[in-house]
Amino acid sequence: MAGPTETVRIYMPARNAMQSGRGRTQEWVLEFAPGEKQRIDPLMGWSGSGDTNGQVHLRFATREEAVAYAEARGLRYEVEEPKPIRIKAKVYADNFRFGRTDNWTH
Repeated sequence: MAGPTETVRIYMPARNAMQSGRGRTQEWVLEFAPGEKQRIDPLMGWSGSGDTNGQVHLRFATREEAVAYAEARGLRYEVEEPKPIRIKAKVYADNFRFGRTDNWTH
């Protein structure tokens, strides 16, 4: 169980570069801050730590649910507000527009 001095981060994940849609980007995620420094295993060379809270990522439908969860368990939390989504209008016909400034590449 998490102690009262643990810090969690509440944020809305951004879509990655391989996504064209907005799937799984409308949820809020609560994740624990790293509890200890990672160390390198002398035998295999892998990095890791004994902090199991680093593997916990809880998903919530709303920001308020995530904050209520953290407050109910006495966790300190930081909320990162999402950046506004800018949709750039694209028109296929602009590829063939007269007087366009970009070079044509194939």
